[in-house]
Amino acid sequence: MNATPHSTAGTPSAHAAPPAHPARRATDNTPHPMRRAEDVPPARPTVSVVVPARNEARNIPWVFEQIPDCVDEVILVDGDSSDATVLMATQCLPAVRFIPQCGPGKGNALRTGFLAATGDHVVMIDADGSMSPAEIPHFLHFLENGYDFVKGSRFMAGGGSLDITRFRRLGNQVLLGAVNHLYGTKLTDLCYGFCAFRRSFLEQLDLHAAGFEIEAEMIVHALRSGLRIAEVPSLELPRRSGRSNLHAVSDGRRVLHTLLAERPGARPRTAPADD
Repeated sequence: MNATPHSTAGTPSAHAAPPAHPARRATDNTPHPMRRAEDVPPARPTVSVVVPARNEARNIPWVFEQIPDCVDEVILVDGDSSDATVLMATQCLPAVRFIPQCGPGKGNALRTGFLAATGDHVVMIDADGSMSPAEIPHFLHFLENGYDFVKGSRFMAGGGSLDITRFRRLGNQVLLGAVNHLYGTKLTDLCYGFCAFRRSFLEQLDLHAAGFEIEAEMIVHALRSGLRIAEVPSLELPRRSGRSNLHAVSDGRRVLHTLLAERPGARPRTAPADD
């Protein structure tokens, strides 16, 4: 499995093999070898998956069927769906936690879900079937081995996309070039919302975005906070049913505005209203 570590201090090449562990913090748990029969292994970190959804009743069954056993909690944040999204979710997974979205936009839905999550690790994934939950253990592997924030990449070795258009690919390349230039990093993907992070760093991520630009906001705040970041290859699948809520031009402008507003040395901005 390939992965690329990133940090604010000296980002290695996208093709370099990652170290066995990133530089550890004093607060990291140090593993101990088993020495006695009565010793018990340390409890594994618990995992919450946050799924924002709006009118995704046809896609929810496939997504929920793919969720691996390592996930302890699934939170469905419903954006006032007019179809049977909530009913379908509860039928497919009776233990799902349903939370109504408190405002418009994907960013609002994710922030609502993150605040409700109880797991040590939090994974965000779309409800349209474009991201395979079967990849979640790959993300968790790097969180469990010293990284703080793990993001999927469609454009590193082992990744790919069966859905992206030429226009969206071009837009992603422009925005990716901007973030790498402004923040001195070497990321390989930006506008892809398959991510996982340690919930203990939610305050450092300091999220305010209301729309799709929250994905970029998470990454630049992780970079500015000095979190240990890894990219893992991910395959983006076609949406299984329905139409996307993404608006490439307007959402792209909001992502660019976020990159510029949050760049090092920029004046602190006030949190935008959820409208």
